[in-house]
Amino acid sequence: MSQSILSASHFHNEEAAFAYVEAQLWPNGPVCPHCGNVDADRIGRLQGKSSRPGLRKCYACRKTFTVRIGSIFEDSHFALRYWLQAIQLICSSKKGISTRQIQRAFNCSMKTAWFLTHRIREIMKRDDDLFQPPMGGEGKTLEADWTYVGRKPGTKVRHGAGHMNPVFSLVERDGTARSFHMPNVEADNLRAKLAVHADPDSHFMTDEARAFTGIGWNFASHGTVKHSADEYVRGNVHTNTIEGFFSILKRGVYGTYQHVSEAHLHRYLAEFDFRYSNRERLGVDDEQRAALAVQGAKGRRLTYETTSRAR
Repeated sequence: MSQSILSASHFHNEEAAFAYVEAQLWPNGPVCPHCGNVDADRIGRLQGKSSRPGLRKCYACRKTFTVRIGSIFEDSHFALRYWLQAIQLICSSKKGISTRQIQRAFNCSMKTAWFLTHRIREIMKRDDDLFQPPMGGEGKTLEADWTYVGRKPGTKVRHGAGHMNPVFSLVERDGTARSFHMPNVEADNLRAKLAVHADPDSHFMTDEARAFTGIGWNFASHGTVKHSADEYVRGNVHTNTIEGFFSILKRGVYGTYQHVSEAHLHRYLAEFDFRYSNRERLGVDDEQRAALAVQGAKGRRLTYETTSRAR
């Protein structure tokens, strides 16, 4: 993270933090979350010693509100400037930041740090997959593979938990990544994901796994490498891009987070997908990546009860 980003006023001043979030969530001006009023002349900013930062009043319904309402920041006692600092830290850390490190950085409880990081992952997730355009397309190359994350073999496990969880990913060369926690990696499950997320006009690259044998014919071409025979590259045929993505994912899971539970694995996958899909090679720097994350805060709520119940 550059020094200029660290010194930005919205990281240190609460009024500036509200102004920054308002610019991201209300690009066309304030919107009353109670009645939907967008007339700026009928929305006033309440100021004074007794007024909270960012407090506004809608003179159409006569109710007060801030930009926090209807977003991931709602009902949080954590200062908005600290939210922005935490988002910037997570967005700019290639392998993530542990809950313990967030706790130390903000001198808060483990409960607060744990919930904070999960809510930040919530704003990084994709919109509903049914409305996502497929990856790839004519002239583009998609790589597909799966891996397993969880407790490594030989790790002591309490109460019988901690099996390895299959993760299936699609990576577009010089593009984005999408990852899915799968119940298993049988061909039918993979085919269902590819039908939604992969454009059949793409060039499809995989290893020699049998599950891909009956799937690849549906694409413009299907190239495979035979890892069992120590073949990793044959001209333009390889899966090195997705292997690199898995390397980042596993270094984060095992090196930074140590362990992720099955119940929350989808949130960690969203975090790694988001950073990879908005990386510097694609023209997105740390500051822009954090802004994109904040823009994802609108309309998303995640309560502690919902989150902790899945632990």
